[in-house]
Amino acid sequence: MFTGLVEAVGTLASRAARGPGARLAIRCKLGDLALGESISVSGVCLTVDAVGKTGFEADASKETLDKTTLGKLRVGARVNLERALTLEQRLGGHLVSGHVDGVGALVSRAKMGDAERLVFRAPRELMRFIAPKGSIAVDGTSLTVNEVEKDTFSVAIIPRTRKETRIDDLAKGDPVNLEIDLVARYVERLLATK
Repeated sequence: MFTGLVEAVGTLASRAARGPGARLAIRCKLGDLALGESISVSGVCLTVDAVGKTGFEADASKETLDKTTLGKLRVGARVNLERALTLEQRLGGHLVSGHVDGVGALVSRAKMGDAERLVFRAPRELMRFIAPKGSIAVDGTSLTVNEVEKDTFSVAIIPRTRKETRIDDLAKGDPVNLEIDLVARYVERLLATK
């Protein structure tokens, strides 16, 4: 479980095929990492399988590579990183599982004073879960939804978020991992089984 508050920005150092999956090496400064620890890598929950002086390695299944941006991520690309939530931490973002619901894309970005308005397109099947003033994780970053249209939603990015995440790396059309709010997911399931 994560909060969506990015702790560090790392780099995809290498990718090696492992059958239909891949071994990903992430260069980062996250402090003492433990084998078996969960790390959100641009919103995708991965398990640390090796720790080195410059970062960690984790395996990604074919499913993960096919259904998230990690499958097409180029070596050298920056990634948002967050360690799993502990019970002593404040929950400053929202509950994020690291289980990506779909891949969206950046439609536009526009200045709003010090902030910036970003509009994202989301898969049609996810739009029913996205609500104004609700939460969404974009590449693992907890954001508040401002407006919702037919197949897009907008968020406001404050300077601190721009500085501490890879959000400034995004250009129009770039894919992003999306995770809808956990509460919305369970409400949908509850209503479907009534």
